[in-house]
Amino acid sequence: MNRASTVIAYINIAHALDHLFMLIFATAVLTMATEFGVPFGELLPLSVGGFIAFGALSLPAGWLGDAWSRRNMIAIFFIGGGLAVAATGFARNPTELAIGLTAIGAFGAIYHPVGTAMLVSHAERLGREIGINGVWGNLGVAFSALVTGGLMQLFGWRAAFFVPGLVSVAIGFAFLAQVKDEKRLGSKASNQARIGKADMMRVFSILLVVAFALGLTFNAVTVALPKLIEERVTVFGSAPAVIGTIGFLVYVCGAISQYVVGNLIDRHPLRSLIIPIGFAIAPFLFIASVASEWAMLVAATGVVVTMYSQVTINDAMTGKYTSDEWRARAFAARYTITFGVGAAAVGLVAWLHRTGGFALTFQVLGLLCLIIGLAALAFPADRQDARAAPAE
Repeated sequence: MNRASTVIAYINIAHALDHLFMLIFATAVLTMATEFGVPFGELLPLSVGGFIAFGALSLPAGWLGDAWSRRNMIAIFFIGGGLAVAATGFARNPTELAIGLTAIGAFGAIYHPVGTAMLVSHAERLGREIGINGVWGNLGVAFSALVTGGLMQLFGWRAAFFVPGLVSVAIGFAFLAQVKDEKRLGSKASNQARIGKADMMRVFSILLVVAFALGLTFNAVTVALPKLIEERVTVFGSAPAVIGTIGFLVYVCGAISQYVVGNLIDRHPLRSLIIPIGFAIAPFLFIASVASEWAMLVAATGVVVTMYSQVTINDAMTGKYTSDEWRARAFAARYTITFGVGAAAVGLVAWLHRTGGFALTFQVLGLLCLIIGLAALAFPADRQDARAAPAE
C-alpha cells in the first residue's frame, strides 16, 4: 500500500500545476502578440479550445480513472501535460499555438475528476485535506502570473512554457517511482456520510444546480476581477504590477478560507456550513456592484472568499455522498458543468459589461447566486455528519 501522505502530496502539487498550466497563456499572450504580429484580441480566442477540452474531457477522464487506474491517469497528467505545455513553447504561428493550448486543456482535464477522487480515498480527515488541496490549487492560480511574468522577463515567453512543462515531466517520473498502482479498498469510514437512499438523488441534484450557478459566477468573477480592480480601485494607482499584486492578495485570502472551511467540515455537519456560506455570496456581489476603493476591495475579497469556501464544500459533498467505485465519475460530472460554463461566463461578462458596466454584471451574478442559498436549504441532514474528527 502507498503511504497516504505521499499520494496526497503529489495530488496537491498536481492541483497547483493544473491551474498554473491553464493560465500561462493569459500572461504570455501580452508578449506573444507582438512577436507573432497578431493583435491581442485575435490571439486570446485561441485558448477557447483548451478550455472546452478542459471541461468536456472530464467525463472520459473520470471514467478511465474508475475503470482503469487513477494512479496511471495522474501519471499521464504529469508527463503528458508537461510535454504538451513544453511543446506549446515551440509554436511558430497561431495555428500551432491553438493546437498546443487545446492539448494542454485535454491533459489538464484529467486532474480534477481523478485527482480529487484519489485524494478522498486516501484522506484521514476529509475536510482538512480538501481544504489544503484547495489552497494548492488557489496558489497555482495566484502564482501563475508571477511565475509566467518572471520567466518572460528573464528568458522570454517560450521559457514560460518550457520550464513548467519540464518540471511537470520530472515530477511525473518521480510519482511513478514512489506511488504504485493499488487495488482500491474504498474510502476510510470516517469520510462516508450516512443518509437514506431517497436523499441521494436530492444531494446529487443540489450539487449539479450549485455547480452550474457557482461555475458561471466563479469563471465570470475570475475574468472580470483585474478589470474591476483597474476601474474601481484607484487609490494605489493603475499600474499592471499594482493590479496584479492586489489580485494576488485577494486570491490568497480565498486560499486561506479554503483551509479554514476544510477544517470546519471535519467538526460540523455539512448542512450547517452550506446554508450560511451559500447565502453569503450574493450580498457580497450586490455590494461589489456599487462599491469603490476600499469598500470595493472588501466586497471583492468577500466574493472570492465565499466562492472558494463553497468550492471546498462542494468537493466534500461529492466525496462524502458517492461510493469509491463511482467517485471519479461523480467528480467528472460536477466539473464538466463547472468548467463547461466557462466559455459562457466570458461571453456573459463581455455582454453585461457593454450593456451596464460592472454594476449590472455583478447584480445579475448576485441574483444567480441566490439559487445556491435556496438549494442549500434543501440539503438533507446526515446522522453521522456531525461527529467531530478525532484530535491529532
